[in-house]
Amino acid sequence: MKIDAFHYIQLGTVYSSFNLSIQSSHGHTMKQFMDIFSLPEMTLLSCVSDYFMKHNIDYEPVHLYKDVKEAIGDVHVRGIMYRAVEADIEKYICYAEQTHAVLRKLSKNGKKMFLITNSPFDFVDRGMNYIVGKDWRDLFDVVIVQADKPGFFNDRRKPFRRVTDKGVLLWDRIHHLEKGQIYKQGNLYEFLRLTGWRGSKVLYFGDHIYSDLADLTLKHGWRTGAIIPELRKEIKIMNTEEYVHTMTWLQALTGLLEHMQVHRDSASQTVIQQWINEREEMRLRTKDIFNAQFGSLFRTYHNPTYFTRRLSRFADIYMASLSCLLNYDLQHTFYPRRTPLQHESPIWPEQTSTGAMNIPFQSHSTTTGPE
Repeated sequence: MKIDAFHYIQLGTVYSSFNLSIQSSHGHTMKQFMDIFSLPEMTLLSCVSDYFMKHNIDYEPVHLYKDVKEAIGDVHVRGIMYRAVEADIEKYICYAEQTHAVLRKLSKNGKKMFLITNSPFDFVDRGMNYIVGKDWRDLFDVVIVQADKPGFFNDRRKPFRRVTDKGVLLWDRIHHLEKGQIYKQGNLYEFLRLTGWRGSKVLYFGDHIYSDLADLTLKHGWRTGAIIPELRKEIKIMNTEEYVHTMTWLQALTGLLEHMQVHRDSASQTVIQQWINEREEMRLRTKDIFNAQFGSLFRTYHNPTYFTRRLSRFADIYMASLSCLLNYDLQHTFYPRRTPLQHESPIWPEQTSTGAMNIPFQSHSTTTGPE
């Protein structure tokens, strides 16, 4: 099911197959799937539960969820996924010439860069050689592998260990994080102490809102950037003639309804009801333009989705790809947009547009309360 920012379920987005409610310290909560690793997990859960139901096999949803989660975790821990990707790297990883251009631009202009990943060094090295090039380590001032995020951001106990190019762990105490070296595990508090990179001068990019971004923005004051690959497709749709025409007329219809509803005569009410029906049809059409099952990743009709609310809370900017930074110079400032509150809107000028803005990412203010 698809939930909006106020925890309402969007009509037409509930699909019966697997119902999971997990007992937590806050009572029963629904499991939220929200990253790329969720795709195989959701697919496996749907296939298994569908099999059980078709064959009238009784099962406990929580046990099924835990077993699937454990199986997927095992694929990572035992390295099965890493070996499969490395064996056919062109199938699973896209060559990204622009990624190298972004990193080189930042490095050339004196920006300090660091990489913190949960993957082992062999896998990272193979992937970065393919994506960025053999000189990828020269672009980063600090490289940390098998960091165990999000524990890395909260657990103060794990020290850094240096790793040789052959994967051997060294025992010496780490007093400095040196460029060209590879480090394993560690924790953010030690990282801050050794580097001195603190506060809003740090911009950290990640693709998981909770595991990557939440703790950094809430506890440490870092600026955060979310990588949302689906944004590229949605912006492309927003710039189609069909979407622009539909949204323009939908907004016009809403304005007409708002202003003309005061007319209570039968003729006016007949027209108003026709507008209401047409507006409802267009709302469904705008949903189907993005995805017939769930609509846009970012909206449930006129409300933001729950995902969008979390994104706005934990990310200062978001974009489809790191390469979007190439569109801006390093002195560019992203100013937060001031959106009118309900009581402010009558005094704001009408905002009209002839088309969707083809922007790679947007910003919000973390100081005025995004929610």
